[in-house]
Amino acid sequence: MSNLSLSLPDSIHRQLKLAAEEDGISIDQFVSLAVAEKLSALQTYDIIAERAKGGSRESFLQAMASIPKGAAVEGDEPR
Repeated sequence: MSNLSLSLPDSIHRQLKLAAEEDGISIDQFVSLAVAEKLSALQTYDIIAERAKGGSRESFLQAMASIPKGAAVEGDEPR
């Protein structure tokens, strides 16, 4: 386990303290979870970007053309 010293503006610290209390966890746990969540989002972006390199517009259009034509499901109508 590593320690990290962090300086926050008072207003952010107050909001952080309230959010951690509402979740019933310590500020350390809240910050740790927030960092893990952000890292997960960044890794997901990297995975999607890497997979996108293997795609092409032609294969996308081919896949879209294979979708049967029909009425839109309620809630999926074009805007």
